[in-house]
Amino acid sequence: MFSLKTLSHRMPSVASLVLVSAIGIGLSACSEEKAEVKEVIRPVKVVEIARAGDTRKLDYSGSVKARTEMNLGFRVAGKITERLVDIGNRVTPGDALARIDATDYQLAVKTAEANLAAAERGVETADLANKRAEQLFDKSVAPKSQLEQAALSHDQAISQRDAALSALDQAKNQVSYTDLKAGQNGIVTAINADVGQVVGSGTPVVTVAVDGEKEVQIAVPENDIAEFKPGKTVKASFWADDKLVLDGKVREVSGSADQQSRTFAVRVSLPNDPRVLLGMTATIEADISNGNSYVSIPLSALAEKDGKQMVWTVDRDTATVHGRDIKIADFTGDGVHVTQGLDTGDLVVAAGTQFMSENLKVKVPDQQSALAATGQTVR
Repeated sequence: MFSLKTLSHRMPSVASLVLVSAIGIGLSACSEEKAEVKEVIRPVKVVEIARAGDTRKLDYSGSVKARTEMNLGFRVAGKITERLVDIGNRVTPGDALARIDATDYQLAVKTAEANLAAAERGVETADLANKRAEQLFDKSVAPKSQLEQAALSHDQAISQRDAALSALDQAKNQVSYTDLKAGQNGIVTAINADVGQVVGSGTPVVTVAVDGEKEVQIAVPENDIAEFKPGKTVKASFWADDKLVLDGKVREVSGSADQQSRTFAVRVSLPNDPRVLLGMTATIEADISNGNSYVSIPLSALAEKDGKQMVWTVDRDTATVHGRDIKIADFTGDGVHVTQGLDTGDLVVAAGTQFMSENLKVKVPDQQSALAATGQTVR
């Protein structure tokens, strides 16, 4: 059993423990309250909006083509018996490209020759009859009517001979047309028909790109076609050689849009340069006036709220961020063009927009405040 004295000695120790616990709990509560009150300041990367641009660039890709491309076909119908060129072959005027079966046309020549021979015999017969009629008329043996009839028969025989001669020339031409020949210097770019195929008159068989001026053909949508007028100067760059940049001029603009793509074909003339080859991929870049001045921001600065495009701007005085709706003109390789919502000197959060909230305190380094909005961010 415990004695009264022992109990009296232990009582102060228990009280002390209770007091110490209460003090500890109070201090802990104060620490938690201070921790909750402590404000979070998030460092951010920003860009400063520079002076609005007065122009913007349009660029479209296309391929290099010859200014003149000839789709060559036979002038007569028939079955192709030979193809004498391949894609990539160079040709000169008079070179044979393909042949069709000429048997029927050669038979037509023989028929025309026989008809001409008969017509010539007819002329000889009519000439003898005409001379005989003249002699009889001079001797007053035959009437004048007989002389006139003999003269008409002679003239008719001559006309028939001339017709037979023309028919022979035409038949010979048909035979020559069975050879498809190049008319100008160039390079074969396509074969549209091959041996064994029966083609009609005028059916494209071989495509030849004529030597000379080269062009780039691009497809421009209807919202930008008004910016491409014949004579407009543009820049042409090439995927095969990034150092090759040429000045080109718009030569031709299609009068109607393609029914499927709804774009307009635009052909840009290029200066003569041996480095430019047919079929190369080219990019045409044109500077156009910007009716509504725009500013450029990085793509990473773009955010969305309630289905609307927006950015987070930084208030320099309070170092807090605020959402601001914007209107976008277009997207480019360097960033986003904004026409409304931003002014020169505004600070825009360039990265980490998903972590932003209204009135959030942020830390902006001094050197960032001088950064122009060129699509780059401070690291």
